Amino acid sequence: MKFGQDFKETLATQDFPSHWVEHAIPYGQLKKCLKKVLKELKDLGLDHDTLQSLIDPENHSPVALKYRLIASENSDIVRPTLTVDVYLEDDVIVEASLTPASRLFFEKIASEVRHSHQADSGSTSGNSSDAGQDDDVSVQDQNSEIQHKKNRRHETIQLPLVFDHEFFEMLQNDVSNIDSLQDTERQQMSDEIKALGEDLAQITKPRRVHRTDMIPWRNIFELYLDAEVFFATHEQEHGARSSQLALKKLQWFQGEVKKRELQRIFKIPQSQVAYDRFLRINANLLKMLQFQEINQLAVHKILKKFDKRTSFGISKSFRSAIQSHQFMTGAIGRDVCAQMSQHLTNVVPQLNDYLCPICFMVAYRPVKLDCSHIFCLRCIIKIQRSRESHCPLCRSDVVMKATIMHLDDDLAKYMKKHFPTEVSDKERHNQIERGLEDYGPGYKHQECSVM
Repeated sequence: MKFGQDFKETLATQDFPSHWVEHAIPYGQLKKCLKKVLKELKDLGLDHDTLQSLIDPENHSPVALKYRLIASENSDIVRPTLTVDVYLEDDVIVEASLTPASRLFFEKIASEVRHSHQADSGSTSGNSSDAGQDDDVSVQDQNSEIQHKKNRRHETIQLPLVFDHEFFEMLQNDVSNIDSLQDTERQQMSDEIKALGEDLAQITKPRRVHRTDMIPWRNIFELYLDAEVFFATHEQEHGARSSQLALKKLQWFQGEVKKRELQRIFKIPQSQVAYDRFLRINANLLKMLQFQEINQLAVHKILKKFDKRTSFGISKSFRSAIQSHQFMTGAIGRDVCAQMSQHLTNVVPQLNDYLCPICFMVAYRPVKLDCSHIFCLRCIIKIQRSRESHCPLCRSDVVMKATIMHLDDDLAKYMKKHFPTEVSDKERHNQIERGLEDYGPGYKHQECSVM
């Protein structure tokens, strides 16, 4: 199936909103415009073979074509410009490979430029009548130079094309329209994320009474962060994901939530509503990525076709010229993920952010060293006993300077409030370690009991 048909079918069958489809790249219209470009070039005597030979950088021909994109002064639109460098001898183009139509066209353009130059030189020729007499040798040199310039002359001519301007203007406007669409969708998703974050802040708020869904939501977001649905941060695998891989990651995340029955342990009815909204935001973002990718492919295909038919080799420079457009950079996934991290996952503190980097348990009774790194009190005491003065992370000479004043009481209260189970486990672990130190390997820990 040709890409044009596949593109049209994808837009019709992927359940994209109708206003998205209206903003899609008009691949069919661009193909028709490309045909007009080719016809215009052919009418000038520039068929495919002629263009290919004149643009070839290894072809040292008296005629050379250059096709460039020139940025407009007052807008972001780039304009295509086709120029021809012509070398004439006795006012005749010496190039055997030119077709008769191409030769006539170039000589006509060169003649118009020559007449324009003659008119300009004629208007200023009277200004030199008062010049002094030179010796005979100087006059002969000047006559020889004039004769050489007359016999061989170089002209740079801009060819008056119309439909290539129409082609690139249409394509750039379409890219800008998709940019505007994505800005609108991004803002809508951002508003939805902020509203959901406010609801989650109430649902997961720690309370004295155990009617809170902080734990299941923490597990949900832990799975979501592990999935890295839309954006990967690993060293070997980083950057935005394709829509196909994002779909697999999202399906894995939903499967894990279902397998662990996290929805069943919700205590607050609003949690299920919030979870459905969270999935809907992800589904909308995935749909936008699919729409973005198919349109990026359409831009790539039409530029590749343009280069193949004209030999102008402009696709890379055009993509570079429009790299400022967010549609081409695929930034929407990264931006929305940043919004979700700020307003959703950060609402429910993750245990990984509060672990001691030595024992990998919650850093309860946290000690903040002068280098700003945080460790649990138990690990700092062990390091001081071993007379190690350097921070295990940055190697600053700060460990032996730590005192009771370095205990972060506010952070300790925060940990006890948001990680009560982990803090209890940490306290029990510390008690067992102290018992072994005080009473030896025969120590058996027993919980405190009131008789």
